[in-house]
Amino acid sequence: MSAAESWDESLSQRELRNESGRVLRAVSEGHSFILTNSGVPVGRIVPLDAPAPSLAIARPARREGGWAALGIERKAGRRSLETILDDLREERL
Repeated sequence: MSAAESWDESLSQRELRNESGRVLRAVSEGHSFILTNSGVPVGRIVPLDAPAPSLAIARPARREGGWAALGIERKAGRRSLETILDDLREERL
């Protein structure tokens, strides 16, 4: 692979399988590849020292609602947890 070729060359799953040696040598030289499956991009093969892509934050996360916002009242159980566990343990004997 020459320096004039693209840094993000498209690479099919079949090419990766058949030419893994060439691909690994190119990656060790700093090249990266877009891995495709049936022409659909599915991943990227990059050198370990390549900088991680930054994720743009479109808006900060906000927490709204949740279970407490539903206003569901818990019903008091008729039996305590201890009683239920005792009953289950007796069944094993």
